Amino acid sequence: MRDIVEGLAAWRAAGIGFAVATVVRTWHSAPRQPGAAMAVNELGEVIGSVSGGCVEGAVYTAAEEVIKSKKAQQLTYGVSDGDAFEVGLTCGGTIELLIQPSIALTEPDQVIAAVRAGRPVATASVPDGELVIWPDRVAGTLGDPGLDHAAEQQAAGMLAAGTTGVVHLGQHGEQRLDETEVFVQTYLAPPRMIVFGAIDFAGAVARIGHFLGYHVTVCDARPVFATRKRFPDADDLVVQWPHQYLESTSVDERTVLCVLTHDPKFDVPLLEVALRTPARYIGVMGSRRTHDDRMGRLREAGVGAAQLARLSAPIGLDLGARTPEETAVAIAAEIIARSWGGSGLPLTDLDAPIHR
Repeated sequence: MRDIVEGLAAWRAAGIGFAVATVVRTWHSAPRQPGAAMAVNELGEVIGSVSGGCVEGAVYTAAEEVIKSKKAQQLTYGVSDGDAFEVGLTCGGTIELLIQPSIALTEPDQVIAAVRAGRPVATASVPDGELVIWPDRVAGTLGDPGLDHAAEQQAAGMLAAGTTGVVHLGQHGEQRLDETEVFVQTYLAPPRMIVFGAIDFAGAVARIGHFLGYHVTVCDARPVFATRKRFPDADDLVVQWPHQYLESTSVDERTVLCVLTHDPKFDVPLLEVALRTPARYIGVMGSRRTHDDRMGRLREAGVGAAQLARLSAPIGLDLGARTPEETAVAIAAEIIARSWGGSGLPLTDLDAPIHR
Protein backbone atom coordinates (compact mmCIF):
# COMPACT_ATOMS: atom_id res chain seq x y z
CA MET A 1 0.00 0.00 0.00
CA ARG A 2 2.96 2.33 0.47
CA ASP A 3 2.96 3.16 -3.27
CA ILE A 4 -0.65 4.34 -3.23
CA VAL A 5 -0.88 5.87 0.24
CA GLU A 6 -0.90 9.49 -0.98
CA GLY A 7 -3.83 8.76 -3.30
CA LEU A 8 -5.74 6.98 -0.54
CA ALA A 9 -5.15 9.93 1.80
CA ALA A 10 -6.59 12.30 -0.81
CA TRP A 11 -9.67 10.11 -1.32
CA ARG A 12 -10.26 9.85 2.43
CA ALA A 13 -9.95 13.63 2.81
CA ALA A 14 -12.51 14.11 0.03
CA GLY A 15 -14.90 11.53 1.51
CA ILE A 16 -14.64 9.24 -1.55
CA GLY A 17 -15.25 5.53 -1.04
CA PHE A 18 -12.91 2.97 -2.58
CA ALA A 19 -11.74 -0.63 -2.59
CA VAL A 20 -8.14 -1.80 -2.19
CA ALA A 21 -6.88 -4.93 -3.94
CA THR A 22 -3.71 -6.32 -2.34
CA VAL A 23 -1.49 -9.15 -3.55
CA VAL A 24 -1.63 -11.74 -0.79
CA ARG A 25 0.34 -14.59 -2.31
CA THR A 26 2.18 -15.41 -5.53
CA TRP A 27 3.47 -18.49 -7.32
CA HIS A 28 6.08 -18.85 -10.08
CA SER A 29 6.81 -15.73 -12.17
CA ALA A 30 4.12 -13.39 -10.85
CA PRO A 31 5.23 -9.81 -11.67
CA ARG A 32 4.38 -8.20 -8.29
CA GLN A 33 5.16 -9.38 -4.77
CA PRO A 34 2.83 -9.74 -1.73
CA GLY A 35 1.85 -6.30 -0.49
CA ALA A 36 1.58 -4.70 -3.94
CA ALA A 37 -1.74 -2.85 -4.13
CA MET A 38 -4.19 -1.23 -6.51
CA ALA A 39 -7.18 0.88 -5.50
CA VAL A 40 -10.36 1.85 -7.34
CA ASN A 41 -12.66 4.58 -6.06
CA GLU A 42 -16.39 5.04 -6.48
CA LEU A 43 -15.74 7.60 -9.25
CA GLY A 44 -13.90 4.99 -11.31
CA GLU A 45 -10.38 6.34 -10.70
CA VAL A 46 -7.49 3.90 -10.33
CA ILE A 47 -4.11 4.07 -8.58
CA GLY A 48 -1.44 1.40 -8.20
CA SER A 49 -0.90 -1.99 -9.77
CA VAL A 50 -1.10 -5.64 -8.73
CA SER A 51 0.36 -7.33 -11.78
CA GLY A 52 2.24 -4.83 -13.88
CA GLY A 53 -0.75 -4.60 -16.23
CA CYS A 54 -1.70 -8.26 -16.65
CA VAL A 55 -4.97 -8.55 -14.70
CA GLU A 56 -5.79 -4.94 -13.85
CA GLY A 57 -8.94 -4.95 -16.01
CA ALA A 58 -10.41 -7.93 -14.19
CA VAL A 59 -9.40 -6.54 -10.80
CA TYR A 60 -11.00 -3.19 -11.67
CA THR A 61 -14.33 -4.93 -12.31
CA ALA A 62 -14.05 -6.95 -9.10
CA ALA A 63 -13.21 -3.81 -7.10
CA GLU A 64 -16.33 -2.08 -8.46
CA GLU A 65 -18.39 -5.03 -7.21
CA VAL A 66 -16.73 -4.82 -3.79
CA ILE A 67 -17.50 -1.09 -3.54
CA LYS A 68 -21.17 -1.75 -4.33
CA SER A 69 -21.59 -4.84 -2.12
CA LYS A 70 -19.39 -3.52 0.72
CA LYS A 71 -18.09 -7.10 1.06
CA ALA A 72 -14.48 -8.23 0.61
CA GLN A 73 -13.51 -10.78 -2.03
CA GLN A 74 -10.53 -13.12 -2.26
CA LEU A 75 -9.62 -13.98 -5.85
CA THR A 76 -6.91 -15.94 -7.68
CA TYR A 77 -5.65 -15.29 -11.19
CA GLY A 78 -3.16 -17.44 -13.02
CA VAL A 79 -2.39 -19.99 -15.67
CA SER A 80 -4.33 -22.63 -13.79
CA ASP A 81 -7.55 -20.70 -14.40
CA GLY A 82 -9.64 -21.46 -17.46
CA ASP A 83 -9.89 -17.75 -18.19
CA ALA A 84 -6.20 -16.98 -17.61
CA PHE A 85 -5.64 -15.77 -21.15
CA GLU A 86 -8.83 -13.71 -21.05
CA VAL A 87 -7.72 -11.76 -17.98
CA GLY A 88 -4.21 -11.45 -19.35
CA LEU A 89 -1.93 -13.22 -16.87
CA THR A 90 0.00 -15.04 -19.58
CA CYS A 91 3.47 -14.71 -18.01
CA GLY A 92 3.18 -18.07 -16.25
CA GLY A 93 2.55 -16.80 -12.71
CA THR A 94 -0.38 -16.95 -10.31
CA ILE A 95 -1.47 -14.25 -7.88
CA GLU A 96 -3.98 -14.30 -5.05
CA LEU A 97 -5.69 -11.03 -4.16
CA LEU A 98 -7.69 -9.73 -1.23
CA ILE A 99 -10.03 -6.90 -2.27
CA GLN A 100 -11.41 -4.89 0.66
CA PRO A 101 -13.92 -2.04 0.68
CA SER A 102 -12.80 1.09 2.47
CA ILE A 103 -15.84 0.87 4.73
CA ALA A 104 -14.48 -2.42 6.16
CA LEU A 105 -10.95 -1.17 6.88
CA THR A 106 -9.95 -0.68 10.52
CA GLU A 107 -8.96 2.90 11.40
CA PRO A 108 -7.82 3.65 7.82
CA ASP A 109 -6.92 7.29 8.54
CA GLN A 110 -4.57 6.28 11.35
CA VAL A 111 -2.99 3.53 9.26
CA ILE A 112 -2.50 5.88 6.31
CA ALA A 113 -0.98 8.52 8.59
CA ALA A 114 1.45 5.97 10.07
CA VAL A 115 2.55 4.73 6.64
CA ARG A 116 3.03 8.29 5.35
CA ALA A 117 5.09 9.21 8.42
CA GLY A 118 7.20 6.05 8.35
CA ARG A 119 5.91 4.87 11.73
CA PRO A 120 5.71 1.08 12.23
CA VAL A 121 2.28 -0.51 11.81
CA ALA A 122 0.97 -3.89 10.67
CA THR A 123 -2.39 -5.15 9.43
CA ALA A 124 -3.70 -8.70 9.78
CA SER A 125 -6.56 -9.38 7.38
CA VAL A 126 -9.11 -12.06 6.54
CA PRO A 127 -12.05 -11.54 4.16
CA ASP A 128 -14.40 -10.78 7.06
CA GLY A 129 -12.21 -8.69 9.32
CA GLU A 130 -9.03 -6.73 9.93
CA LEU A 131 -6.74 -6.21 12.89
CA VAL A 132 -4.30 -3.28 13.05
CA ILE A 133 -1.21 -3.65 15.21
CA TRP A 134 0.88 -0.71 16.36
CA PRO A 135 3.83 -1.15 18.76
CA ASP A 136 1.69 0.19 21.61
CA ARG A 137 -1.91 -0.78 20.77
CA VAL A 138 -4.24 -2.96 18.70
CA ALA A 139 -7.53 -2.14 16.95
CA GLY A 140 -10.16 -4.13 15.08
CA THR A 141 -10.95 -7.84 15.05
CA LEU A 142 -10.75 -10.92 12.85
CA GLY A 143 -14.00 -12.17 14.36
CA ASP A 144 -12.65 -14.33 17.19
CA PRO A 145 -10.76 -13.27 20.34
CA GLY A 146 -8.41 -16.26 20.23
CA LEU A 147 -7.56 -15.66 16.60
CA ASP A 148 -7.10 -11.95 17.32
CA HIS A 149 -4.54 -12.76 20.02
CA ALA A 150 -2.69 -15.23 17.81
CA ALA A 151 -2.60 -12.78 14.90
CA GLU A 152 -1.43 -9.96 17.16
CA GLN A 153 1.52 -12.03 18.39
CA GLN A 154 2.43 -13.18 14.90
CA ALA A 155 2.13 -9.69 13.40
CA ALA A 156 4.28 -8.16 16.14
CA GLY A 157 7.10 -10.55 15.26
CA MET A 158 6.70 -9.96 11.53
CA LEU A 159 6.66 -6.20 12.10
CA ALA A 160 9.96 -6.42 13.96
CA ALA A 161 11.44 -8.37 11.03
CA GLY A 162 9.76 -6.27 8.32
CA THR A 163 8.19 -9.31 6.63
CA THR A 164 4.83 -9.64 4.85
CA GLY A 165 2.89 -12.78 3.95
CA VAL A 166 0.19 -15.35 4.69
CA VAL A 167 0.28 -17.29 7.98
CA HIS A 168 -1.96 -20.15 9.13
CA LEU A 169 -3.10 -19.60 12.70
CA GLY A 170 -5.09 -21.48 15.29
CA GLN A 171 -6.78 -19.79 18.20
CA HIS A 172 -3.81 -20.40 20.46
CA GLY A 173 -1.18 -19.11 18.04
CA GLU A 174 -0.11 -22.45 16.62
CA GLN A 175 0.68 -22.47 12.90
CA ARG A 176 -1.18 -25.27 11.14
CA LEU A 177 -2.11 -25.62 7.49
CA ASP A 178 -5.71 -26.58 8.34
CA GLU A 179 -6.34 -23.44 10.37
CA THR A 180 -7.29 -19.87 9.40
CA GLU A 181 -5.26 -18.10 6.72
CA VAL A 182 -4.35 -14.58 7.79
CA PHE A 183 -2.57 -12.07 5.54
CA VAL A 184 -0.12 -9.98 7.56
CA GLN A 185 1.28 -6.83 5.97
CA THR A 186 3.91 -4.76 7.75
CA TYR A 187 5.03 -1.19 7.23
CA LEU A 188 8.32 0.14 8.49
CA ALA A 189 10.18 3.36 7.87
CA PRO A 190 11.89 3.29 4.45
CA PRO A 191 15.39 1.80 4.45
CA ARG A 192 18.27 4.26 4.53
CA MET A 193 20.77 5.10 1.81
CA ILE A 194 23.68 7.19 3.06
CA VAL A 195 25.80 8.77 0.33
CA PHE A 196 29.20 10.09 1.38
CA GLY A 197 30.82 12.72 -0.83
CA ALA A 198 28.88 15.68 -2.25
CA ILE A 199 30.06 15.24 -5.85
CA ASP A 200 28.10 15.20 -9.11
CA PHE A 201 27.85 11.39 -9.00
CA ALA A 202 26.27 11.70 -5.55
CA GLY A 203 23.43 13.79 -6.96
CA ALA A 204 22.55 11.07 -9.45
CA VAL A 205 22.82 8.35 -6.78
CA ALA A 206 20.56 10.37 -4.47
CA ARG A 207 17.97 10.69 -7.25
CA ILE A 208 17.89 6.98 -8.01
CA GLY A 209 17.92 6.12 -4.30
CA HIS A 210 14.86 8.31 -3.79
CA PHE A 211 13.21 6.65 -6.81
CA LEU A 212 13.85 3.19 -5.28
CA GLY A 213 12.17 4.21 -2.02
CA TYR A 214 15.17 4.86 0.21
CA HIS A 215 15.42 7.64 2.77
CA VAL A 216 18.50 9.32 1.30
CA THR A 217 21.13 11.19 3.31
CA VAL A 218 24.06 12.97 1.68
CA CYS A 219 27.02 13.67 3.95
CA ASP A 220 30.15 15.74 3.28
CA ALA A 221 32.49 17.73 5.49
CA ARG A 222 32.53 20.63 3.03
CA PRO A 223 29.57 23.02 3.41
CA VAL A 224 30.19 24.68 0.05
CA PHE A 225 29.36 21.39 -1.70
CA ALA A 226 26.65 19.89 0.56
CA THR A 227 23.87 22.30 -0.37
CA ARG A 228 20.15 21.84 -0.98
CA LYS A 229 20.46 23.41 -4.42
CA ARG A 230 22.91 20.70 -5.48
CA PHE A 231 20.98 17.84 -3.86
CA PRO A 232 17.24 18.54 -4.10
CA ASP A 233 16.39 14.82 -3.97
CA ALA A 234 18.16 14.10 -0.67
CA ASP A 235 15.93 13.77 2.38
CA ASP A 236 18.77 14.90 4.64
CA LEU A 237 21.95 16.90 4.10
CA VAL A 238 24.69 16.56 6.72
CA VAL A 239 27.80 18.74 6.92
CA GLN A 240 30.15 16.69 9.09
CA TRP A 241 33.20 14.49 8.80
CA PRO A 242 31.80 11.25 7.34
CA HIS A 243 33.19 8.86 9.97
CA GLN A 244 31.92 11.06 12.79
CA TYR A 245 28.44 11.18 11.30
CA LEU A 246 28.34 7.42 10.72
CA GLU A 247 29.35 6.80 14.33
CA SER A 248 26.45 8.95 15.53
CA THR A 249 23.62 7.77 13.26
CA SER A 250 21.43 4.68 13.06
CA VAL A 251 22.51 1.89 10.68
CA ASP A 252 20.64 -1.42 10.41
CA GLU A 253 20.57 -4.50 8.18
CA ARG A 254 18.53 -2.65 5.53
CA THR A 255 20.92 0.33 5.24
CA VAL A 256 23.09 0.83 2.15
CA LEU A 257 26.24 2.95 2.27
CA CYS A 258 27.69 4.54 -0.89
CA VAL A 259 31.16 5.98 -0.36
CA LEU A 260 31.93 8.26 -3.31
CA THR A 261 34.66 10.46 -1.83
CA HIS A 262 37.66 8.37 -3.09
CA ASP A 263 39.96 10.41 -0.87
CA PRO A 264 41.98 8.48 1.78
CA LYS A 265 41.57 11.12 4.47
CA PHE A 266 37.81 10.62 4.24
CA ASP A 267 37.58 7.00 3.11
CA VAL A 268 39.82 5.15 5.53
CA PRO A 269 38.35 6.39 8.85
CA LEU A 270 34.85 6.16 7.35
CA LEU A 271 35.28 2.56 6.19
CA GLU A 272 36.76 1.53 9.53
CA VAL A 273 33.43 2.60 11.06
CA ALA A 274 31.26 1.30 8.20
CA LEU A 275 32.69 -2.22 8.42
CA ARG A 276 31.67 -2.42 12.07
CA THR A 277 28.01 -1.75 11.18
CA PRO A 278 25.41 -4.31 10.02
CA ALA A 279 24.83 -2.37 6.77
CA ARG A 280 23.56 -4.58 3.95
CA TYR A 281 25.76 -2.98 1.30
CA ILE A 282 28.96 -0.94 1.43
CA GLY A 283 30.00 0.33 -2.00
CA VAL A 284 33.14 2.37 -2.55
CA MET A 285 34.03 4.46 -5.61
CA GLY A 286 37.51 4.72 -7.05
CA SER A 287 39.92 3.21 -9.56
CA ARG A 288 41.51 -0.16 -8.94
CA ARG A 289 44.77 1.58 -8.04
CA THR A 290 42.94 3.83 -5.58
CA HIS A 291 41.20 0.80 -4.09
CA ASP A 292 44.45 -1.15 -3.72
CA ASP A 293 45.94 1.79 -1.82
CA ARG A 294 42.77 2.05 0.28
CA MET A 295 42.87 -1.68 1.13
CA GLY A 296 46.50 -1.37 2.21
CA ARG A 297 45.69 1.52 4.53
CA LEU A 298 42.75 -0.38 6.02
CA ARG A 299 44.92 -3.46 6.65
CA GLU A 300 47.48 -1.22 8.38
CA ALA A 301 44.63 0.08 10.53
CA GLY A 302 43.89 -3.49 11.64
CA VAL A 303 40.84 -4.26 9.51
CA GLY A 304 40.63 -8.02 8.90
CA ALA A 305 40.15 -9.92 5.65
CA ALA A 306 36.57 -10.99 6.47
CA GLN A 307 35.56 -7.38 6.99
CA LEU A 308 37.33 -6.18 3.85
CA ALA A 309 35.48 -8.83 1.83
CA ARG A 310 32.22 -6.97 2.54
CA LEU A 311 33.31 -4.03 0.37
CA SER A 312 31.87 -3.62 -3.12
CA ALA A 313 34.75 -1.81 -4.78
CA PRO A 314 34.91 -0.49 -7.37
CA ILE A 315 31.25 0.28 -6.75
CA GLY A 316 28.51 -0.86 -9.16
CA LEU A 317 27.98 -3.46 -11.88
CA ASP A 318 29.95 -3.50 -15.13
CA LEU A 319 27.51 -1.65 -17.42
CA GLY A 320 30.11 0.43 -19.21
CA ALA A 321 28.74 3.50 -17.41
CA ARG A 322 30.34 6.89 -18.07
CA THR A 323 28.03 9.70 -16.93
CA PRO A 324 26.89 10.28 -13.32
CA GLU A 325 23.41 9.07 -14.26
CA GLU A 326 24.71 5.89 -15.90
CA THR A 327 26.98 5.26 -12.93
CA ALA A 328 24.03 5.68 -10.57
CA VAL A 329 22.13 3.02 -12.54
CA ALA A 330 25.14 0.67 -12.23
CA ILE A 331 25.27 1.27 -8.46
CA ALA A 332 21.52 0.77 -8.06
CA ALA A 333 21.69 -2.42 -10.12
CA GLU A 334 24.34 -3.86 -7.81
CA ILE A 335 22.33 -2.93 -4.71
CA ILE A 336 19.23 -4.62 -6.14
CA ALA A 337 21.20 -7.73 -7.15
CA ARG A 338 22.70 -8.01 -3.65
CA SER A 339 19.28 -7.55 -2.04
CA TRP A 340 17.54 -10.29 -4.03
CA GLY A 341 20.37 -12.64 -4.93
CA GLY A 342 20.54 -11.66 -8.58
CA SER A 343 23.53 -12.59 -10.72
CA GLY A 344 23.80 -9.30 -12.61
CA LEU A 345 23.92 -11.26 -15.88
CA PRO A 346 21.55 -10.74 -18.84
CA LEU A 347 18.35 -12.74 -18.36
CA THR A 348 18.59 -13.88 -21.96
CA ASP A 349 21.75 -15.83 -21.06
CA LEU A 350 20.18 -17.59 -18.06
CA ASP A 351 17.80 -20.50 -17.58
CA ALA A 352 17.15 -19.61 -13.93
CA PRO A 353 13.72 -18.32 -12.77
CA ILE A 354 13.16 -14.61 -13.40
CA HIS A 355 11.76 -14.10 -9.89
CA ARG A 356 13.55 -16.04 -7.17
